[in-house]
Amino acid sequence: MAGKDRMTEDGPPMTELSPGDTNPGDRGPGWAGRGRSGSAPLPSRAHVVIIGGGVIGTSVAYHLTLRGVTDVLLLEQGQLSCGTTWHAAGLVGQLRASESGTRLVQYSTQLYDGLEAETGLATGFRRCGGVTVARTDDRMMALRRTAATAEAFGLECELISPRRAAEMYPIMDVSDLAGAIWLPGDGRANPTDLTAALARGARMRGATIRERTRVTGIAVSDASHTGPAVTGVRTDRGDVEAEIVINCAGQWAKQIGSMCGVTVPLHSAEHFYVVTDQISGVHRDLPVLRDPDGYTYIKEEVGGLLVGGFEPDAKPWVAPDELPYPFEFRLLGEDWDHFAILMNSAIERIPVLAGTGMKKLYNGPESFTPDNQFILGAAPELQNFYVAAGFNSVGIASAGGAGKALADWIVDGDPGIDLTVTDIRRFAGFNGNNRWLRDRVGEVLGLHYALPWPNRELVTARPFRRSPAYHLLRAAGACFGAKMGWERANVFAPAGERPVITYSWGRPDWLPWSAAEQRATREAVAVFDQTSFSKYLVTGPEAVPALQWLCTADIDVPPGRTVYTGMLNARGRYEADVTVTRLAPEEFLIFSSAASTERDLDHIRRRLPAAGATVVDVTSAYAVYGVMGPRSRELLARLSRADLSGEAFGFGQSKQIDLGYATVRATRLTYVGELGWELCCPTEFAVGVYEDLMAAGADLGVVNAGYYAIESLRLEKGYRAFGRELTPDYDPVQAGLLFACKLKTDLGFLGRDAVEKARAGGPRQRLVSVVLNDPDAMMWGGELLLRDGVAAGLMTSAAWGAALGASVGMAYVRSSGGDVVTPDYVRSGSYQVNVGGQVCDAKVSLRPPFDPDGERVRR
Repeated sequence: MAGKDRMTEDGPPMTELSPGDTNPGDRGPGWAGRGRSGSAPLPSRAHVVIIGGGVIGTSVAYHLTLRGVTDVLLLEQGQLSCGTTWHAAGLVGQLRASESGTRLVQYSTQLYDGLEAETGLATGFRRCGGVTVARTDDRMMALRRTAATAEAFGLECELISPRRAAEMYPIMDVSDLAGAIWLPGDGRANPTDLTAALARGARMRGATIRERTRVTGIAVSDASHTGPAVTGVRTDRGDVEAEIVINCAGQWAKQIGSMCGVTVPLHSAEHFYVVTDQISGVHRDLPVLRDPDGYTYIKEEVGGLLVGGFEPDAKPWVAPDELPYPFEFRLLGEDWDHFAILMNSAIERIPVLAGTGMKKLYNGPESFTPDNQFILGAAPELQNFYVAAGFNSVGIASAGGAGKALADWIVDGDPGIDLTVTDIRRFAGFNGNNRWLRDRVGEVLGLHYALPWPNRELVTARPFRRSPAYHLLRAAGACFGAKMGWERANVFAPAGERPVITYSWGRPDWLPWSAAEQRATREAVAVFDQTSFSKYLVTGPEAVPALQWLCTADIDVPPGRTVYTGMLNARGRYEADVTVTRLAPEEFLIFSSAASTERDLDHIRRRLPAAGATVVDVTSAYAVYGVMGPRSRELLARLSRADLSGEAFGFGQSKQIDLGYATVRATRLTYVGELGWELCCPTEFAVGVYEDLMAAGADLGVVNAGYYAIESLRLEKGYRAFGRELTPDYDPVQAGLLFACKLKTDLGFLGRDAVEKARAGGPRQRLVSVVLNDPDAMMWGGELLLRDGVAAGLMTSAAWGAALGASVGMAYVRSSGGDVVTPDYVRSGSYQVNVGGQVCDAKVSLRPPFDPDGERVRR
């Protein structure tokens, strides 16, 4: 590498910014000055106030005005795009892990294609295509899976050879490559120009933009039954009343949220790229090159190359509450030593870089979230306060789609697609701890190019939340994963084995351990620590009508009965999947998935009556153990005097029983398809209950079992999971859950009209169970399902089932022509699954593959 100290076009190297430094600094690639609006008077009120004038804030303003909401005021503390937008690399890669994420970016590209014609301002967007290369067989397997996903989404993608990749990128060394993929629809944009075009589009339809206006506070009304509501903003130029406030403040979004009690979990990290001198053979149509095994991305930049990446161990910047002001068009100090891992890798891929001059090393802070997904949606803590922030270096690609989704959310009350993985309600207040965020963000940045292993667990900032029996599970060989911060046993290592989860595309080392837990559950008895369940109490004289409106099933049952039910939105799509136990005439206990706590509580609170019903989160007050298997009744009988016979304690019943020295609530339910009970006890009794269960069941073959076993067992039984089979993209008709809807009554529920319309029209996709014929092939979820050789859907979930002796999963089958998917259509097809490029024959069924008549549950 030559000339790393050459700064001929951008002046001297920048130094670390001091909080009091006001020099505007370098503008970076593609910067262009824009007309300023900071001196114009500040309106005293607006229907909507947007905080932040980067690419996200201007996109939200653009799309709100496109929807007819024109009384919009956008406030920027400096100049448009001056925070982190201006130094973004501008990559626009369309394919994402989820269909909704892919659709968002596809919309972005369509928007950027036509934005110049609409506004008269160029965006720099160019569909130059993208090449992603693989150095290893494991990466090549990931690319094969990527290509299959693209086929399911209807996105053009081609698996190509190293030789073909070299033809597309002639200056690349391909001697060590295993292969590559080509995505012709990918592109790049100029972030500053794109922001200016979106801003002009918003202005053209009536939006007002004020730069040099710093928000210093959020005005909030007194709390109502749905909680406090935003009423405006305070700025250094005066106050502005508003009905809606949208926090698009980028790395400052956490600061803004803290002004009004809203948690926005993000933290800045230093992000590096270098811009080179011109290179022979580099032209503006050169594809974007991604070399994830080398942690790098490379794109053309004014005849040279922009070389950046996502190193495995990142550098967190200052805490969110210590961000300097002002901070306009500024960079952080150079760190060539830290950048070396990326530069050296880039030279391996593009040898000419070794003798190419470097114009400048850019080090700009960008905000990252704890799970590497951006944050979007309505804040649960404050009515009419929305957030769009934490875009984890994919802000340019996501801006168009995210802006549209949030505008739709605000106007319609619903984004119209499944945004569960980006919904702000996936986080809780405890996720806002700055020390925790700092420790986590150093790992998150590198996840962009880390191998996307199935079941991958983050390792930093753990352990976080622990059940009372955590230490006992750890001593028993638990290999822990994390969900909503909870440390949960995924699988238990046998004595003499290291409790370490290994990752693999094929059968992992831990599969025999999980298979043993599955067999114990099917043949004897297993204990699952399910304390991470979300748990809520709904009480009051209006609890019954409130829950009847929220729940698809009839919950007006006698005390001591448990009901399985969904909760829908007005479109008749899933917002929650829960069990409701009636404890007393005016008291109900709800169990939900661990990750859904804030989402569920917000969904319920917004729809409770003004008086007469309340919901309280009691998740941390109780531990839960699942005691499952044909010998579960025998085990519990050794500890309790309660009558546990089928006649006295039928399926769906819930009772307080003695258990050793403790009193617990025992509910006869199952998520694994076996006789069993869920035991709910106060946390202070949890250790004793666990010890009693394991001691009393020793000679019955009792084992500890984890969430990998639960996943396999529930898929063998065709049980759905929220976030996978049940999302805001699917309704009960498609999911095969009309039995959990009270359509035979005249009782109304949220979404009923939409469900009845969907039933009358017939489903365009239908949930099925899938079992591979090849017992050695390993599905993980996300694989392409083929019907008669044509893409028909993706596996929503998959695992290896010991009882079936094969991989089993679930998928929504679609018809190629978009027609109604009838049971006959499902049965008449021939099915295969693309497992990492290997097309495997499969059996598809509308009934559970294991114990379809449910005889084992009713023992």
